[in-house]
Amino acid sequence: MSFKSLGLSDALLKAISKKGYTTPSPIQTKAIPPILEGKDVLASAQTGTGKTAGFTLPLLQLLSQKNILRHRPVRALVLTPTRELAAQVFANVKEYSEFLDLRSAVIFGGVNQRPQVAKLRQGVDILVATPGRLLDLQNQGFLSLSKIDILVLDEADRMLDMGFLRDIERIMKLMPSRRQNLMFSATFSKEIKKLANGILHHPVQVEATPENSTVEAISQKIYRVAKGKKTGLIIKLISDGNWQQVLVFTRTKHGANKLCKKMIGAGITAAAIHGNKSQGARTKALAGFKSGNVSALVATDIAARGLDIPLLPHVINFELPNISEDYVHRIGRTGRAGARGEAISLVSADETTYLRDIEKLVGEKIPVEIVEGFEPDPNASTTPIKQGQRGGRNNRQKNSNSRSSNSGRTGNNNDSKSGKSRRNRNKRRQR
Repeated sequence: MSFKSLGLSDALLKAISKKGYTTPSPIQTKAIPPILEGKDVLASAQTGTGKTAGFTLPLLQLLSQKNILRHRPVRALVLTPTRELAAQVFANVKEYSEFLDLRSAVIFGGVNQRPQVAKLRQGVDILVATPGRLLDLQNQGFLSLSKIDILVLDEADRMLDMGFLRDIERIMKLMPSRRQNLMFSATFSKEIKKLANGILHHPVQVEATPENSTVEAISQKIYRVAKGKKTGLIIKLISDGNWQQVLVFTRTKHGANKLCKKMIGAGITAAAIHGNKSQGARTKALAGFKSGNVSALVATDIAARGLDIPLLPHVINFELPNISEDYVHRIGRTGRAGARGEAISLVSADETTYLRDIEKLVGEKIPVEIVEGFEPDPNASTTPIKQGQRGGRNNRQKNSNSRSSNSGRTGNNNDSKSGKSRRNRNKRRQR
């Protein structure tokens, strides 16, 4: 199978070749043909499997085949849950459309809106956006969605988890009822399928990998350790292994900051990235990590969603996520594009339930090791720790519904809102 056999144009094939791509990935092979046929698509694919190109390439081809309107109204909208993912998708759109007469732009919160507004005024064919900033600029009259031909919901599962349902519903009402809809998600939950039923029309459903499976190229390992010895163990693993690029996940923003300071104190170059950080600080931390100036990037789940870090060798779960599906998303940061990767989880007694749920989800027992001097506490309770609204999987739907019902006010952790409302929102979420 080749990209040419999928029916892509010469201009797109030229751009793909320039990127060094030769063979389409499974999700690209399955998704591109029905999209080119104008069909709605519901696609499930793990992170790192090329799903962005799976919808971007055919989207660009469909737009290039239509007459360019004089004022270039937005004709394709790609919605993403986070700033980082929006920036990543936009970068791909720019690269793939290099030899096409199409204009694109990206808008998200956390930064001054003026440059974004200026770009919109020049005319844009493809817009990549986070929901909050999109609605904000639409309400101010800086953009219209009345000419949308194609809608893409990227990382739809994360958008629901972040409480964007109300915003998505508002955005739907601003677009023509007749349009092509594409929904991409790492998982197919009941909530995702319900959302799809309300948006997609007779969709073609494609799956590149078994639902919630982990990439085979990723080596997974568990270190059983006493809760109070986790920091010492992670510093030992990174230092002894001389690891130069490690993505570390914590459950909370405060935990990310605290661990980052401890690492720096131990001589490891580290930076934290989470929702309380300004967009400038997040961009700087990510740039340092990609360039090699920062060895350890400590992140929460929301901030890390959509990070595109080529050939990332190591992912460490300093704390296991209390939502099992997030484990799949986390470790999917490594083992991308066929490269090998290692995913390590530091598990204390109170995370035993989370580990059991994760192993049930991925369908395998993860190998366990114990490091001398960092043994688990045999007397520690195995009762899961409480995390406020996110105290466990049983509370997920209840909290998701609560966030969704208030998403117009509190759902946009990554978009432009007042400092006060953002601080209140961060306190509620504690992540």
